[in-house]
Amino acid sequence: MMELGWAAILLRIALRLWPVWLALALSFGAARAFRHRLGFLGRLLDSRTGMTGLALVLFWTFAALLAPLIVTHDPLAQLSGMRNAVPGTPLPDPQGGGYPHYLLGGDALARDVFSRMIAGARAVLAIAPAAALVAYMTGISLGLPAGYYRGRIDAGLTFAANLVIAFPGILLFFLLVTPEIRQTPIPRAMSAILFAIPLAFAAQLIRTRHVANRTRRRALLALTLALGVWAWSGLVLDADPLGLWRMPPNLLNIFIAVVFVSAPVVFRITRGLTLDLASRDYVAAARTRGETPAYIMLWEILPNARGPLIVDFCLRIGYITILLGALGFFGLGVSPESPDWGSTINQGRRLLTAYPHAALAPALALMSLVLGLNLLADGLREESLRD
Repeated sequence: MMELGWAAILLRIALRLWPVWLALALSFGAARAFRHRLGFLGRLLDSRTGMTGLALVLFWTFAALLAPLIVTHDPLAQLSGMRNAVPGTPLPDPQGGGYPHYLLGGDALARDVFSRMIAGARAVLAIAPAAALVAYMTGISLGLPAGYYRGRIDAGLTFAANLVIAFPGILLFFLLVTPEIRQTPIPRAMSAILFAIPLAFAAQLIRTRHVANRTRRRALLALTLALGVWAWSGLVLDADPLGLWRMPPNLLNIFIAVVFVSAPVVFRITRGLTLDLASRDYVAAARTRGETPAYIMLWEILPNARGPLIVDFCLRIGYITILLGALGFFGLGVSPESPDWGSTINQGRRLLTAYPHAALAPALALMSLVLGLNLLADGLREESLRD
């Protein structure tokens, strides 16, 4: 079997990615059809910058979700004779009707670079968006009362946030995922607190929204608390009997470290927006109507701060993706055989001058995802200013 040229390699990669192209077409078609119901997010379709970023983000999101349909080989499998194979190298002895080539070559351990690149997207996107979401719920839950009440509450919370921010972020991140810290109760204690905050935030949203309808409020609160306690017990205590909510200890440490480092920055953004919006006329009108402070913060101030928060949320996912890549590059917090992009880049850079493909493929993947998030944030910023 002959070695493939670059034209054939790119064509075969494009064909392997057919589930992603189909998902992208369906997503953009649905967005076009319902654009008028999406508010300023629907107007993002008119922004070339935003659409380019959205396409890149959705590409890697669908690649991660549909990875089993895309990969050509097991990302952890080592095939004889494929060590440092160049892109397009045929397998010496393809068995069982498997894919006959390493499309992007093999790494130093004879594993398929293309399959590891696709699987690495799943490893990154399993952490970054969820960690950013928990960090945002934590930062918003603390930033709203700090900006609304001011005084001692504001001073105490701001001092604590500044204390975390003042410590070098990357050093704090590495410190929280070291093996010595894993063996202490610190990660479990931090996870117990940080995972409880989103649960309290969701319960407060329901409680303040459905004041008049007590039956609906009680039903929604019961459902939210049941699901939340189930998830909390599985993630924190590893006590989920069904195994749906479970996170390995090393992954839990990474998750908690990311949330702990990111939440103070979100707190400062939310606090600054709240300080400005709390003096607006619609907030004064809500106070006149007799609304509670919790209702005013969650349903008067927070919706009007959504533009800057959504923009920063996209940027925050990009920052977290870079942090995860740096963590994997230095070999902290992840298993050595993990296909995450940081670990793959680290393993490939040792032979970069002789066999660059093993490091370049995950590096370009990481760069394109972060670029897409930044472009998406720019497009959202433009549309939020027009809103």
